[in-house]
Amino acid sequence: MIFTVAIDGPAAAGKGTISRAVAARFGFRHLDTGLLYRAVGAMGGDPVAAALRLTPEDLTRDDLRSLAAGQAASKVAAIPEVRAALVDFQRRFARAEGGAVLDGRDIGTVICPEAEVKLYVTASPKVRAHRRWLEVAGDEARVLAEVLERDARDMGRADAPLKPATDSVVIDTSGMGIDEAVSQAVAIVAASLSQGG
Repeated sequence: MIFTVAIDGPAAAGKGTISRAVAARFGFRHLDTGLLYRAVGAMGGDPVAAALRLTPEDLTRDDLRSLAAGQAASKVAAIPEVRAALVDFQRRFARAEGGAVLDGRDIGTVICPEAEVKLYVTASPKVRAHRRWLEVAGDEARVLAEVLERDARDMGRADAPLKPATDSVVIDTSGMGIDEAVSQAVAIVAASLSQGG
């Protein structure tokens, strides 16, 4: 069975947590596409060359969840040649037999516009910054500034800007706990599966 769940949204909205839970619930493979960009940014050097030589092993680095890796990812993701080099990797993963969940910034709009389910997971910048601050500590006002800066870069880039696909279901997690958000996503995927995709 080929079945793709595309989950997009801004940083710290909960899409990674929801994606992993949905993949586990349905036995689908999961790809956090942000890790591709984080790995390219963390590898240093020429980002285009790094994207072309990226391997699955590069996605297991210990430093990919840091704030610095996130900022580097947002910068290299704005380079069209880097994005192009990683598109095929993502599309092959998405349409392989057995079902897949991909989360990122442009899965439903660019990578997998044919996905059977498209979700856009969001939350207010203040809520997202607080969540990120709980992960990384430091100055919460600075974390909010970085979240807003990243939003502007991700939503304002010329190539594949962050935005919901026209046919995506929006889940705003601002006032939700993890269980409620996951339940909503699981119900949407289950409904689509029961209708044959």
